[in-house]
Amino acid sequence: MIVTTKQLFEVAYGKFAVGAYNINNMEQTLGLFRGNIDSQAPFIIQISKGARSYADKRMLEAMIKAADEIFPEAIFAVHLDHGDLPTALDCIESGFYSSVMIDASSQPLEENIRITRQVVEAAHARGISVEAELGQLGGVEEHVQVEEKNAHLTDPDEAAIFVKESGCDSLAVAIGTSHGAYKFTGAQGLRLDVAAEIQKRLPGFPLVMHGSSSVPQEEVARINAAGGDLKGAKGVDEDEFAKAVPLGVTKVNIDTDGRLVWTRVHREFFRDHPEKFDLRDPGKVFIAEYAKFIAHKNLKLQSAGTLEMVRKHVA
Repeated sequence: MIVTTKQLFEVAYGKFAVGAYNINNMEQTLGLFRGNIDSQAPFIIQISKGARSYADKRMLEAMIKAADEIFPEAIFAVHLDHGDLPTALDCIESGFYSSVMIDASSQPLEENIRITRQVVEAAHARGISVEAELGQLGGVEEHVQVEEKNAHLTDPDEAAIFVKESGCDSLAVAIGTSHGAYKFTGAQGLRLDVAAEIQKRLPGFPLVMHGSSSVPQEEVARINAAGGDLKGAKGVDEDEFAKAVPLGVTKVNIDTDGRLVWTRVHREFFRDHPEKFDLRDPGKVFIAEYAKFIAHKNLKLQSAGTLEMVRKHVA
């Protein structure tokens, strides 16, 4: 069942965070649905501008429609991740997406508000939720590239102004996370104090954490042992998710970790089975491993076991 992120956030706020996972192919899609059904969690499917180019938006939409039929008990939103204005409007016009993100965070505050409001007006006319972003995360994720020197945390006072004037339904905030596999050097962590200040100004309003992959060191070590060369990769402590939930964080984006699972599975598979050439063999392993990964993340997000509660809310 496809629902809006606004519907999910209404039941999740202060109780758990909804996992938002990016997909690019069939194996990720199947693993994602299986993992969420296994853990009985609602979820958000994220499609990036890069994924729409890689797999073609029609292919991605068809896979999601098929998965919805295969797993009829699933409850999820279909969300555009890091959309620019043309992409966001195209997704709204398609009628398939239940939620879009407009990322104009690189613009001055007033321009960010103007662009976001344009998307909000188009989306709300069709019953579609809108996520916006204020502040800038550093790091690299597909077409989003921000040097650390240009990254800056979200200003709580600006956040209150932005939400009021833009009309967005949720706000991606910069509270110390970063895109990609190289988030931290040393002992940095989430700036939960900043999230608390934003919540004071926006009580009850859903906040979103981007760049929240934990970059598990076991995955990194296994990738490197199988021929990889990831040096200094470090992510968000996943035990901090539970601390962020009471502060209004209701959606957590996780993409890089899924890519690490894919890389680890394929590197180890072909190292251990050099005679193999059938793409379905490692694909089966990945689907199972990705499902386990999703279920684990949902436990950390405290969304595991909430599916029936959500179902009663959205029915």
